[in-house]
Amino acid sequence: MPDKNKGPDPITLTLFANRFMGVAEAMGRMLQQTAISTNIKERLDFSCALFAPDGDLVANAPFIPIHLGAMSFAVKYQMKVHGKTLKPGDVLMSNSPSAGGSHLPDITIISPVFDESSGEIIFFTASRGHHADVGGILPGSMPPTSVSIFDEGAEITSFKIVNDGVFDQDGLRELLCEKPAKYPGSSGCRNIRDVESDLKAQVAANHKGIQLIHALIKEYGLQTVHEYMIHIRNNAEQSVRNLLRDFAKKHGNRLEARDYLDDGSPMNLRIEIDEASGSAVFDFEGTGPEIRGNLNAPISVVHSAVIYCMRSMLNVDIPLNAGCLVPIEIKIPDLCFLHPSRTAAVCAGNVLTSQRIVDVVLKAFSACAASQGCTNNLTFGMGGKDKDGKVQQGWGYYETIAGGSGAGPDWHGTSGIHTHITNTRIGDVEILERRYPVLLHEFSLRKGSGGVGEYNGGDGVIRDIEFLHEMQVSILSERRVLHPYGMAGGGPGACGQNIWIKQPREEYDLPALEIENEDERRPRMINIGGKATVLMGRGDHLVIHTPGGGGWGTPKEGGSELKEQCKHIARARNFNSTAVCDNAELRPVLLPNGEMPGPLFPATFRRLRTMGGQGLNDLTVMYQLVDHIPYILDDQQRFASGGLSVPFRAFPETLRDFEELTPRELDRLILRYQLVARKDLPEDIGARRTILARHLGITTYP
Repeated sequence: MPDKNKGPDPITLTLFANRFMGVAEAMGRMLQQTAISTNIKERLDFSCALFAPDGDLVANAPFIPIHLGAMSFAVKYQMKVHGKTLKPGDVLMSNSPSAGGSHLPDITIISPVFDESSGEIIFFTASRGHHADVGGILPGSMPPTSVSIFDEGAEITSFKIVNDGVFDQDGLRELLCEKPAKYPGSSGCRNIRDVESDLKAQVAANHKGIQLIHALIKEYGLQTVHEYMIHIRNNAEQSVRNLLRDFAKKHGNRLEARDYLDDGSPMNLRIEIDEASGSAVFDFEGTGPEIRGNLNAPISVVHSAVIYCMRSMLNVDIPLNAGCLVPIEIKIPDLCFLHPSRTAAVCAGNVLTSQRIVDVVLKAFSACAASQGCTNNLTFGMGGKDKDGKVQQGWGYYETIAGGSGAGPDWHGTSGIHTHITNTRIGDVEILERRYPVLLHEFSLRKGSGGVGEYNGGDGVIRDIEFLHEMQVSILSERRVLHPYGMAGGGPGACGQNIWIKQPREEYDLPALEIENEDERRPRMINIGGKATVLMGRGDHLVIHTPGGGGWGTPKEGGSELKEQCKHIARARNFNSTAVCDNAELRPVLLPNGEMPGPLFPATFRRLRTMGGQGLNDLTVMYQLVDHIPYILDDQQRFASGGLSVPFRAFPETLRDFEELTPRELDRLILRYQLVARKDLPEDIGARRTILARHLGITTYP
């Protein structure tokens, strides 16, 4: 191994940083193109990275931050288990939190890269993907009611999924289908076809990385490649040391922050910076004990959240790698919910608790106000054990839903965005409604949910899904009790809420109820709380209101007016419009005919998308991907996305399409929005159009 103290050439250093990241990006493209599941192929819930022979992270592309900081734990664990017994053609698989995993749906595939001449391991390529179902007590393998790791699906500590070039299909199916079904109340994988295909895609992605590494070595030589691998890691280390020194000089060397989960569990952090060395100790002493639930987070998740924070606060463009954590010592008390026992349930720790860790670290550094503080994890599906105990194949769908990001010292928060540890896309409505028995009725910004301040927090979103078939629906979310806090005098963001709109029981072909009051026949709105699982019937809705981000600074006069009038839409732009230059002001994009965007039916070829937030400028936080939200005027939001068979455009400027609604479509909308009871529907078609027009605020219709 070359001398790591040898000074690097700056140009070559930049070149290798980009070449290493290019390897990870190419792996990601291969994985996306060859996967078949919605969650990996469409939502991009996966990560690919390159690791050194010692298992340290070398470089990654901007995939899912919570994956990237934790994957090195998995690589190092497999190195201890298999040592030097690995040979070319071997590929390893693991998802256990005790083996460097995050939660069970996240399966890591690890491939060693061998030197073609010496036969020694010179790198590792690895990919981690979130698979929509790996068994467990509920479809989606993210059960809100889990209290043990065995409730959450198949746990695999170490498995050679490819041995000497041969894919072990029988062993895989035993681990994913048969083993978890032996646990009481649990099922094996409900859709082994998708999971097996996606795992093969991960193996292919790793192989693509191996090919590119060998090509890089042939071009520059192994010694030079390893040398600059070390230089890149040292550069990241030095950048973090400089950050800590500068912060200690300006703000002192002792920091502290505290926050609480919605169940009251405290998360405590004390940071002490050594200004001379540029190092720091992050001490989580005082954090609450292990939780009888699934908010426990493995230590790999804690390290991943911390490395993300340090990388995000740097003003230099470097790959996220292991060097970012070299100056930092992380202390976590045993058996707290950030270092739980071996069998603790952890499925929500990876997606909810991790967000709160990030909030606490950024709060200690006074970097920005709190963001939405969770990922609003929604799962629904069918399948599992039948009455005879046999596992029936089914399916599961999983998505995370955006919210508002926190404001900072000189920027507004962003609305409708995935923040911090996640970077996935929202499920596309065309794919969602085509592949699953659901209808998306609304997906809009939740205006006014961001905290007010000199700089306002971003707004959350509203997502309304109707279920067309009886199925199990689960939600895992935080910030339903405690608001995302503001900073420096800024106001808090609004809490989230999960509402079940339950249809009358006679809709389910059950025995009729004795109903004395007509009002009892109307749908009921039920708050199911932050963590719940519900067997929803045909026609039921789940309406998710996600939290807003906290504001920054004391509001100035006129700030609220700005917030209401132009905070979000005035900076929006068409996702497919001509690219703007960096730091350009963003304005609404007109349609080709010069009109402002109106409601559009959600078909791919007619759908107008927007990007809210900062756009391409120096305030954009790395890794954050804006969800695509249709730009639809408030009064027509539900109308435009209600699953109609007729496209609408430039409405209400023209009533042409409105006139073309069939009587059946009119009845469907009127009854859906409870404008009149079915028995009171007028026979005259014109009267029905008038009822709907008044509801939509169309005063030009008679």
